[in-house]
Amino acid sequence: MSGKDVRLAVLIDADNISATYIKPMMLEIARYGNPTIKRIYGDWTKPQLGPWKQVLLDHAISPVQQFGYTSGKNSTDSSLIIDAMDILYTESVDGFCLVSSDSDFTRLATRLRESGKIVYGIGEQKTPTPFVAACDRFLFLEILSPKKDQENKKNAGSKNAASSPKELEEEVVSEDAASETKENTTGERTIQFMDDSTCDLIASSISDLADEDGWAFLGDVGNLINKKSPSFDSRNYGFTKMSKLMQSLDFVECELRVNEKNPQVKLIYVRNKEDN
Repeated sequence: MSGKDVRLAVLIDADNISATYIKPMMLEIARYGNPTIKRIYGDWTKPQLGPWKQVLLDHAISPVQQFGYTSGKNSTDSSLIIDAMDILYTESVDGFCLVSSDSDFTRLATRLRESGKIVYGIGEQKTPTPFVAACDRFLFLEILSPKKDQENKKNAGSKNAASSPKELEEEVVSEDAASETKENTTGERTIQFMDDSTCDLIASSISDLADEDGWAFLGDVGNLINKKSPSFDSRNYGFTKMSKLMQSLDFVECELRVNEKNPQVKLIYVRNKEDN
């Protein structure tokens, strides 16, 4: 199904997510499907949820009131889980977006996937690994927030940038795109360091799909990487596109090819240099 055909139920835990993330988050969700159900759960009698009021009106998100029956207990989670199961059996949706940084939704994500539904998890980088792994894909909210104009930058976590082929000049990575910001607590984008395990993930995925000459189509490589690691996103490392990330890696070789069926479309293939 195309992105426009995929019907998504967006369920948001207001106790775990800041209202400042909603606009870029909804724009991101639109890339994956049509959010036909949009609900947010919380105790709306609490003053700390006040900033949500205008945001909910702007994005047509339905608030669901859930009182805290006992001090120190989060009843919002239970309400969201019950609604998710009701939607699973009564509504015609193809997938769910579970917006929270709480690991309590790990079992819910697993159950929805067992029923054949696509599950997108969305939360902050503090989200526990079990919840991230339980989703088909997990997006970190920090990468959706716009960068501040004035911020300290470090060198990118990738190894020395490789020289791009001449025919890929338009895809050359700028220094700004290949930079990393310091850890922050103010909500702006946080750029991760690309460690050896991530490099191994990329290299092994290319090898898994490579033909006899070692080449693999970049689109297929990206899909396989996301299956192996749901939270992988080129934006986590400061690159707007997967192609730019690949060109920055000194162990990956890129090649631009013309699509035989549609000459106007260019296809990018990649291979590990050690296999050359």
